[in-house]
Amino acid sequence: MNNNQHKILLVEDSESIRSTLKLALELEGYQIQEATDGVEALKILTSSPAPDLILLDMLMPNMNGWEFVEEIKKDSQSPLSKIPIVAVTATSEKVQRIPKQIENVIKKPVQLDQLYQVVRRYCPHED
Repeated sequence: MNNNQHKILLVEDSESIRSTLKLALELEGYQIQEATDGVEALKILTSSPAPDLILLDMLMPNMNGWEFVEEIKKDSQSPLSKIPIVAVTATSEKVQRIPKQIENVIKKPVQLDQLYQVVRRYCPHED
């Protein structure tokens, strides 16, 4: 594993979706950390080096995507508030409610070409 490999935090409560996205992104050379909800994601963010990107499901138990975004963006001086967040969600009726701090939205079911295109925008491959 090389040191300039981009790190992505994948926050998704569905194990099947999480494992599919993780595998797809690892095949593209990304290093993936996984969390099943916002609470677990916050623990990871406060205990390990910051990822280059967060892929965030919006509908999760314990702490949903909206609560998670509010939590990490509340202190604008915090390094965590600078991490780009991309929502990965099936809730089209709630897309209007996606917080403005979210950089992009990927609709479920996820199309891998769209996933790669969006992820490369924040984590470009160094050729």
